[in-house]
Amino acid sequence: MATTRTATANWAGALLDGSGTVSLDSSGAGTFDVTWASRSQEPDGRTSPEELIGAAHATCFSMALSHGLAGAGTPPESVRTQASVTFQPGEGITGIVLKVRASVPGLSAEDFQAAARTAKDTCPVSQALAGTTITLDAELA
Repeated sequence: MATTRTATANWAGALLDGSGTVSLDSSGAGTFDVTWASRSQEPDGRTSPEELIGAAHATCFSMALSHGLAGAGTPPESVRTQASVTFQPGEGITGIVLKVRASVPGLSAEDFQAAARTAKDTCPVSQALAGTTITLDAELA
């Protein structure tokens, strides 16, 4: 069964001095402030499209890795993924680094690397972001 999730952005003013909000409508998880400065300089308590992409990517990858490991008979005790999305004004998103640390009893480092690569390649968010370079840093904890 297909699902649809919705977020809404509102923006007022020009790019450089304007501001906006993004709300996570489907979950009701909240509304977050966004500005050009929070995107291209320091966050200063506000979010950015890249941070939201990072959140989606880290979550999707963790789920894909957990599913793959469990399906292979080695369910993880824990998976922690950090997605760092680099934004360069004038160029856009120039790269994403997925850093994952997982505890998987009985799994070799080599098999973990293979599972992590498969998760990176099959995660729907990775597939949606296929136009950018995605680097994987995976280690067993």
